[in-house]
Amino acid sequence: MKLMTGRVLDFTGDPALEGDGAVRYAEHGGVLIGDDGRIAWSGPMGELPPSAAGVAREDWGEAILTAGFVDAHIHFPQYRMLAAPGRDLLDWLARFTFPEEARFAEQAHAEVAAGIFLDRLLAHGTTAALVFSSVHKVAAEALFAAAEARGMALATGKTMMDRNAPAAVTDDPETGGLDSEALIGHWHKRGRLVYAISPRFAITSSEAQLAVSGALLKAHPDCLMQTHLSESRREIETVAALFPNDRDYTAVYERHGLLGPTSLFAHGIHLSDDECRRLSESGSAVVHCPTSNTFLGSGLFDLAHVGAPHRPVGFGLATDVGGGTSYSMLATMGEAHKVAMLAGRRLPATRSFYLATLGNARLMHLGAEIGSLDAGKWADLTILDPRATPLLAARDDLSESLEDRLFALAVLGDDRAVAATYVAGREVYRKA
Repeated sequence: MKLMTGRVLDFTGDPALEGDGAVRYAEHGGVLIGDDGRIAWSGPMGELPPSAAGVAREDWGEAILTAGFVDAHIHFPQYRMLAAPGRDLLDWLARFTFPEEARFAEQAHAEVAAGIFLDRLLAHGTTAALVFSSVHKVAAEALFAAAEARGMALATGKTMMDRNAPAAVTDDPETGGLDSEALIGHWHKRGRLVYAISPRFAITSSEAQLAVSGALLKAHPDCLMQTHLSESRREIETVAALFPNDRDYTAVYERHGLLGPTSLFAHGIHLSDDECRRLSESGSAVVHCPTSNTFLGSGLFDLAHVGAPHRPVGFGLATDVGGGTSYSMLATMGEAHKVAMLAGRRLPATRSFYLATLGNARLMHLGAEIGSLDAGKWADLTILDPRATPLLAARDDLSESLEDRLFALAVLGDDRAVAATYVAGREVYRKA
């Protein structure tokens, strides 16, 4: 066993819905990690169990010990193409994304890239993620294997796309279905791994392939399903032209059986009230990707519209690298604040931190295992230094509350604020 001490922060629920009681914070706290890699206890040091009094300690001083960040939408094959310019989403896909993803047909390339990608996540304090891979089976296998070697909780799958893209990054409905079945059989629920059925989006999947995706989800209801929805105006217009008999974009996925409690739809910027109602009724969720949306000019996500009490749609927070411009969930929180302000809303820092930890874990149906510091959960931890840079230190001097400190980390923080990262109780990154 080992005991980590410092400022300890986690959540029991969404502070926006459950109030300040959903925030658990100990200025002088600790996290006790068992030899099995799980949390044995966490809380104020004054409540430390007597049996742990003699356990070896690692004191992190004024650093914040919190649950590891969970990224609910990110693209593995785009790991090196941040800041690639494009006129809009579709132009960006054609000019940069598809040529880059074609490289992942080579197993050796995919294996090297998987290691770089996951180590980059860990260096930014992200210990779990829902990840898009490429259309190539070997790429998904390489990513699963690399995550397993690191002990990470990770969900991914072979991307399915059979039209409106170069031949090097397309498959066909039959191959896509067979490859997905094989990957599910080998990797799903193996250790901490989860399979995500992954039709890219309606523009690149035919009716036949969307039907295969729906059949896969019906046959494997404990798999996740990830795709994209309502990201840009031109995308929505293109979907309407491709599926003229469907009343809206959401209806395309609905008709093919892709809405449901394990379905996560990235973006959801331009959803109508009726689309939100149907997503809510099905238990589907959307994932807000603020740095990507502003970078590509896709639009401003309205958290109050999506989460309206009369038909709330659950939503998470994600980097969406490489459309997103940072691997950092801290930077993502900061951009989410700006997007909310531009939409006339407010996103408190405590809610951002909830979304990036327990909120995203719950959307991925991993809330029983990660996302907070409850005893019995995996000891996936991110240790944040609120004084990591001169600017943060100066700003920290002005903080009068936890919200102040977290807000400064969200707006001014990035990977430099990550002092260390732990996965299943094992240190996997420490800032030099």
